[in-house]
Amino acid sequence: MNNHSTSEESEAYIALGANLGDREGTLKEALHRLDSHDGVQVVRSSGVYETEPVGYLDQPQFLNMAAALRTTLAPEMLLDVMLEIENQLGRTRDILNGPRTVDLDLLWVEGETFDTPKLTLPHPRMLERAFVLFPLNDIVPEQEPSGLRARVTEALQDVDGKEGIRLWTTSVWEGGSGHSVS
Repeated sequence: MNNHSTSEESEAYIALGANLGDREGTLKEALHRLDSHDGVQVVRSSGVYETEPVGYLDQPQFLNMAAALRTTLAPEMLLDVMLEIENQLGRTRDILNGPRTVDLDLLWVEGETFDTPKLTLPHPRMLERAFVLFPLNDIVPEQEPSGLRARVTEALQDVDGKEGIRLWTTSVWEGGSGHSVS
């Protein structure tokens, strides 16, 4: 094994979003590319939600979802894989919070805390964003050991923006969905 991975598997949660081009197809392709990586397996995916843009409002609506991954990659290496997939799928960063073909955010890795210039875990804004919380709520199990379930449930009660979210489709990931763990 190289020094970027560990023999330990950890469970990570990511958020995916897209609002340009074939939004649903891009989300599917991002999951496929993640699952094709040696150190990553997509184990659960949420429903897909159509959501209003946040911040920069003059842009199309987003499709947002979340996925649970099993990974042997260290968090920064997993982030690198995610950024490379964004690049492959045509992501450009011209406007802060602006339109994008795809956005992949690393939210949570088994309750680890991490704070470097490149990566902060847990994701600092994940509990403030309805477009992240709704999909996470679909896939974080009740017995999740690191406290994420309780944090998501509590945050959902108070979060702004709930009215701008509607279920688009229950699953785009043919590898499974929702609450089934292999």
